[in-house]
Amino acid sequence: MRQFAVIGMSSFGYYLCKNLTEKGHQVMAIDSDQAKVESVQNFVERAVIADAADKETLSRLGIHEFDVVIVCLGAHIDASILATLHLKELGVKEIWVKAMTEDHGKVLHMIGANSVVFPERDMADRVALSLSSDNVLDHIPLAAGFSIVELAPPSDFVGKTLGELDLPKKFGVMVLVIKELIPENVVSMPSSSYRIKDSDILVVTGKDSDLKKLQSL
Repeated sequence: MRQFAVIGMSSFGYYLCKNLTEKGHQVMAIDSDQAKVESVQNFVERAVIADAADKETLSRLGIHEFDVVIVCLGAHIDASILATLHLKELGVKEIWVKAMTEDHGKVLHMIGANSVVFPERDMADRVALSLSSDNVLDHIPLAAGFSIVELAPPSDFVGKTLGELDLPKKFGVMVLVIKELIPENVVSMPSSSYRIKDSDILVVTGKDSDLKKLQSL
């Protein structure tokens, strides 16, 4: 069980608190708005009304003792920058920050954020990819130029084994998992003898350029 502090009860911050708590982690929620703090106090371990842009306040809260601190003040760019700077100076080990623009993200990295997230942009990318391709069900970026996609098998794949398809050689991608809908089952790292069914869902990883070739089939 890890300890998280979430600063800013925007929609993103609220659901982050909720999901982390449901996964068994200890969460402290921080916001200057009393109503927003009250909206999460029933499920987080601690909910605090405080100004996260004030360094002394963060210090009194023992913010440096948390495993991860997530700053969800994206709409208030100046406050998110100040909070991130204070967290770094207070010795927080891992700092995640929600950013609104690319320039905002660059500044956050420069002053000490370990990870910068763009929830709206990333979700828009995932939805756009799913909408623009008939067989892509989900898309998760891994690193620059690499992703995991969840897709329905192209019709040419159905009835063939993974060995016959030889996806690593032909497309440069690897099937990590196959979700069988009939019967309901999950096959992790399937063998080359696995025969694809039209009811299967393939979870595939590789370079984005190679995945696009696969998605175009």
